[in-house]
Amino acid sequence: MANRRLVALSIVALVCSIGFMTIGLKGNISFVLGLRATKLVALLQVGVSIALSTVVFQTVTNNRILTPSIMGLDALYAFGQILLVFLLGGLGYAALDPQWKFAGEVLLLMALAAGILLPMLIRRVDIGLMLLAGVILGVIFRSLQSLVARLIDPNEFAVAQGAMFANFNDVRTDLLGFAAALTLAGGAIAWRVRHVLDIVALGKDNATSLGVDWIRTLTLLLLLVSALVAVSTALVGPVAFLGLLVVALAERIVDTRRHALLLPAAALVGIIVLVGGQTLFQHGLGASSTLGVVIEFVGGIVFLVLLFLGSRR
Repeated sequence: MANRRLVALSIVALVCSIGFMTIGLKGNISFVLGLRATKLVALLQVGVSIALSTVVFQTVTNNRILTPSIMGLDALYAFGQILLVFLLGGLGYAALDPQWKFAGEVLLLMALAAGILLPMLIRRVDIGLMLLAGVILGVIFRSLQSLVARLIDPNEFAVAQGAMFANFNDVRTDLLGFAAALTLAGGAIAWRVRHVLDIVALGKDNATSLGVDWIRTLTLLLLLVSALVAVSTALVGPVAFLGLLVVALAERIVDTRRHALLLPAAALVGIIVLVGGQTLFQHGLGASSTLGVVIEFVGGIVFLVLLFLGSRR
């Protein structure tokens, strides 16, 4: 049954992609198709990277309401952008090679995420305290971001503003090649360790008794999550609740937490939500710029529902 649902999700994702490429074609068709293909590739990468990073992070933390965004990782990435503008100036920031800058940011985010989150996971901090810590980290990074924004020139602030808000219409096409390689590598690693993730979900004691090197495994998985978060944030900006929404839907569709099914299901749902939603808003409702707002609104409601249901158990 779950395999049939995966096939159905694949068909829906394919239909959404075809609709995104073909609906409303007019003018110079080859030029329009080229633009849409570039944007489609970016949306596919964002959907897959957000879905996989959320599944892995929820498994590592053993909680269904925690996501990398809720723990402040995307806020950390956005703060890094405006800090670079402050230190280098608008012209210096614009002169940086996008691929090398992105590579450095990915490595820095991976190091900071491991340094901040790994100690809490090793000590098995209470999930409520982890959620509180994530909120505090997010507030700290956003406050620092606001502080730096007040210190820089308004013209330079406009350079970094694109990294602060999710925008599915203006994707970073100059990073598509590097981001695609990182997304494919991350997806391959997540699929390769799918059975290890099943064991990690059993908890530290059970996983250790089954031969899993707990600290090493957590470190590698957190580095994987950080790299995938960097991909999605770099391409479209921070999206707080998209991962939570996608994984919650995927889990209910396949009705299992087995990662061999949940990982592809979450990736496909992420593609459907982004590509299908963008197609609907862009060609159906004529309000494509509101997709991020709708996703955040619905995702926030899902978060509150999951939080409420979890508190009643």
